[in-house]
Amino acid sequence: MKNSLIIALDFSNKTDVVRFLEPFQDEKLFVKVGMELFFQEGPDILSFLKGKGHQIFLDLKLHDIPNTVYRAMKGLASIGCDLVNVHAAGGTDMMKAALEGLEEGTLAGQTRPYCIAVTQLTSTSEEQMQKEQLIKVPLEDSVLNYASLAKEAGLDGIVCSVFESRKIQEVLGADFLTVCPGIRQSTLSVQDQKRVATPKIALANDVSAIVVGRPITQAENPVDAYRLILNEWSGVKA
Repeated sequence: MKNSLIIALDFSNKTDVVRFLEPFQDEKLFVKVGMELFFQEGPDILSFLKGKGHQIFLDLKLHDIPNTVYRAMKGLASIGCDLVNVHAAGGTDMMKAALEGLEEGTLAGQTRPYCIAVTQLTSTSEEQMQKEQLIKVPLEDSVLNYASLAKEAGLDGIVCSVFESRKIQEVLGADFLTVCPGIRQSTLSVQDQKRVATPKIALANDVSAIVVGRPITQAENPVDAYRLILNEWSGVKA
């Protein structure tokens, strides 16, 4: 899980996923399946990806009452994902219930999926958070608070931006995962993200794993784009 580059499969159907993965041939990737793809294709897309040997981050951001999240996670655990998530705003009881569901649903002989909590979306600015969520503290303090609650609940880490990662690991420990979306090369548009960073900046901020979508999936040559970002993330000089 540490030092992973996770490719966000920003597609709405299996056909596009297959077309995207074909140039990678037999390379084993770490991919993210979000709501768009999962709601269109269901669990079958996960079985397909697992059959190809890929690791999977199932990004559904569960946020509901504890019993509902417990039951959902118990079902998801048997599918074979490697990483799942919830919204930290659901509270410690909900996060504990998520973990309990995962542990009970994991089949004998298999490893429980990592479970992380979303803190503040990387599309959310501090001004927006304070105005719309009525959270009056600095954004970094809000993220650290949610991260502390996730740690208290027994989760493996959080989703945050690159810019909060180092502080979180200083306070909560280097083993507490920071999974960071909003990764762009400096020459690319930030699109709908607000708190973005390059792979090099992520590396310098002790990020555990980065999530990259459109800079790879919409590139003219996705394999080359993947290799370029992977090398920068790995600290390999061109």
